[in-house]
Amino acid sequence: MLVVLLPPSEGKAPGGDGPPWSPEDGAFGGLAPQRTRVHNALKRAKGGTAKALGASGELLRAAKAANLAAVGGPTLPAHQRFTGVVWGHLDPGSLPRLRGEVLVLSALTGLTAWDDPVPDFRLKLSASLPPVGNLATFWRATLSAALNDRLAGHTVVDLLPNEHRAAWVPDPDRYDLRRPSLLHRNGKPAGHGGKAAKGLLARALLTTGDVDGTLATFDPAAQGLVGADDLVLEA
Repeated sequence: MLVVLLPPSEGKAPGGDGPPWSPEDGAFGGLAPQRTRVHNALKRAKGGTAKALGASGELLRAAKAANLAAVGGPTLPAHQRFTGVVWGHLDPGSLPRLRGEVLVLSALTGLTAWDDPVPDFRLKLSASLPPVGNLATFWRATLSAALNDRLAGHTVVDLLPNEHRAAWVPDPDRYDLRRPSLLHRNGKPAGHGGKAAKGLLARALLTTGDVDGTLATFDPAAQGLVGADDLVLEA
C-alpha cells in the first residue's frame, strides 16, 4: 500500500465540532505521554513564543490561546484542520476515494492519520520549548519507532520538508522509501510554487495509487501554478 508523508500547515482551520481532544486520541494514541509533555511545556510557556510559533501580532495571540486550550479543545479531522498551500492544492474535500494513506508529522501530536481528531494549534518542529528542548530531537526516537512500524511493508513517498524529516530516522530496509524533490532548474529548492506543486503531486499519488507512473510523468511546470514555470521533479 502507498503511504504519503506530509507536514501539517502552520495555519489551521479554527474551531471544530468534534469531541474534545485528548492526547490518547487517534491512530497514534500511544504517543500520549510525549503529547502531554509538549502541551505541558506550552502551558508553562504561556502558549509559546513568537519564534516557536512563527507568528506575531494578532496571529500570535490567537495561536497562544489555541495552544493553551488544545487538550479538551474542539477538534476537526486532520484533513479538515490543515490548510495552507500544500493542503489547499491537495484539496482533501474534493478527493475521490484515497488510494493510499496519509500520515502527518507535527510538533504537538507527533503523528496524525487522515481522519484523526486534531485540535487547533500552532508550533514549529524546529523550535526549542523548555523543558523538552528542541522538538524534533525530543520526538525523534519515539516517533521513529512508531512510524517505522506503521510503514513496514509499504511504499512510502516522503514529501516532508527538512524541519519535519529531522524528527524521523527512516528504516528503508523495512519499506520502499521514495523522496522526490521539487527544485528550480538551477538546482535551488522550490519556494511557494514548490509547496503548491507538492500538494498537487500528493493529490495525483493518492488519486491513482500509481507511485512509479506518477513520479515519472508529473511535470510541475505544466500545472499552471504561479512561480512554478521552471520547476522540475527529481524522483
